[in-house]
Amino acid sequence: MNKELLELYSDYLLSSFSYTTATGLSIMTEGEISHDKITRFLSGNELGSKELWKLVKPIVRKIETEDGIIAIDDTIEEKPYTEENEIVNWYYDHRKGRSVKGINLITALYVNDKGKVPINYSIVKKTKLIYDEKKEKVKRVSEVTKNQMYQKMLDQIAKNKIQFKYVINDVWYASAANMAYIKKKLEKEFIMPILTAVRQVKTNRKVAFSRKDKIYEKYVTVSSLELKENTINKIYLEDVPFELYLVKQVFKNEDGTEGVLYLVTSDKTLTYKQITEFYQKRWKIEVYHKSLKKNASLYKSPARMVRTQSNHIFASIFAFYKLVYCF
Repeated sequence: MNKELLELYSDYLLSSFSYTTATGLSIMTEGEISHDKITRFLSGNELGSKELWKLVKPIVRKIETEDGIIAIDDTIEEKPYTEENEIVNWYYDHRKGRSVKGINLITALYVNDKGKVPINYSIVKKTKLIYDEKKEKVKRVSEVTKNQMYQKMLDQIAKNKIQFKYVINDVWYASAANMAYIKKKLEKEFIMPILTAVRQVKTNRKVAFSRKDKIYEKYVTVSSLELKENTINKIYLEDVPFELYLVKQVFKNEDGTEGVLYLVTSDKTLTYKQITEFYQKRWKIEVYHKSLKKNASLYKSPARMVRTQSNHIFASIFAFYKLVYCF
């Protein structure tokens, strides 16, 4: 990794108001750095989460605490006019309710009262070609699921010996397998929604209110529950081998409409207030993704090769880190 060029290119990303190109950066340096040199940097060795950790590790070690939170979420960097490849492809955007063409980026953000730092990320890659008989055409698919990527990221975070206590994420990663992985394999706690009234998803999630009901599979759907606010309900979620604690949170959306979250946690020591306040910290990763796009030029690269596209994303993440901790 050429740290000098990374520093220069990431500064360029923070200062750019239009498309970021090797030629544009060369012009900014008045030809001192040739566009060929920048192109070779972007198309060189693939940079990823391993290299990111080396860069952010000093700050993480300064701010990490035992009650730290790992927030995981993904975003789509739309690329409507870029040719499809293993990372530029079609992904379902839950916010828009339709598929969009772009790059799907999953990030793990370290969050506590001292700050927030991106510590791991993964780009979804559709490397396998299959024939879609229904559409009568060849399409790309990923050989690993996003939930598998999620667990691999957490596994690496644990291997890096980062201090944290909780994992938080949205409903799309609230699978029974992920819950068991965090609680049993990592021996950490989590807070996750199993149903949101904003986006009616996973309404078939089933819960029992006693161990006996779980044994006899006497479940009810989450969507059928009538729960009171400010109360904690011990429940047994289908396919999860340990008890959980369920709360209902009602909140106001920006447009004045009412939203409802049904949150579960594995930590029996938390109060209702702590559960809802800790989960609110997930919003920091939404802000992070917006900052990547608005302040760190995530969208602005016209690169068309997989290596240059992925290395631009790496530099954009590093640019965000510099914006928060180096200026």
